[in-house]
Amino acid sequence: MHFGFENHRGFLIDLDGTLVSGRQLLPGARALLQAVEGRYAIVSNDSEHTPEQLARRFRDWKITIDPDRIVLAGVAALEAAAARRPGSRLMLLGSPGLRRMARNMGFELTDTRPETLIVARDRQFSYLRLGLAARAVKDGADVLLACPDLSHPGADGYPVPEAGALAAALFAVTGPVPHKVIGKPQAGLFHSASSRIGVAAEHCVVIGDNPKTDGAGALALGVPFWQVQPGQLPDLLGKPITPAL
Repeated sequence: MHFGFENHRGFLIDLDGTLVSGRQLLPGARALLQAVEGRYAIVSNDSEHTPEQLARRFRDWKITIDPDRIVLAGVAALEAAAARRPGSRLMLLGSPGLRRMARNMGFELTDTRPETLIVARDRQFSYLRLGLAARAVKDGADVLLACPDLSHPGADGYPVPEAGALAAALFAVTGPVPHKVIGKPQAGLFHSASSRIGVAAEHCVVIGDNPKTDGAGALALGVPFWQVQPGQLPDLLGKPITPAL
């Protein structure tokens, strides 16, 4: 059975592997966004960038997206930490952009006895940083994992390490520790995104390439999942999408 875009009120669309790969806009992405204009939000396990950074990237491709319609796991992790311990001591394994955002939110960034440790995508991750993070865990820091993904496919076809891989290294050192996962397939990101478009999550469709995150999240919400192959969005002008669930 086929479902057209007119049958659904909202669309929660994955980023990496669905719309983009690195700094490359994937074939079919522009047509997809035009087909669901005004009815979509981007929901991504990206734990490196800010919505403003990605909105600028889309503008370079002549596509206008309100940053408020871009919901990212890294930013959501900071928001979760702020809700639990506003203005607290935070160790952030993350990008310069997220670190700037954390400071603007009032966090004290530190590597010494933080109250909270966030594991996000950190291109400067090192043996030293791994040791400091392990100390933070042993000293009792709350641990937030921005994104459980181990990797995502890069533009050249090779895997790009994700925050989940850094967390795996950390837990290999510390042993299993209680921690909260923020990104997909957890429901929080989907509910946040659906609220941005004013449509309840149960009336949305999830579009993405990863059945373990996008698909599992859709299944938990009880909504359709339209799976696409990385870089191979369907011809939206000629045929509808076949849902995966």
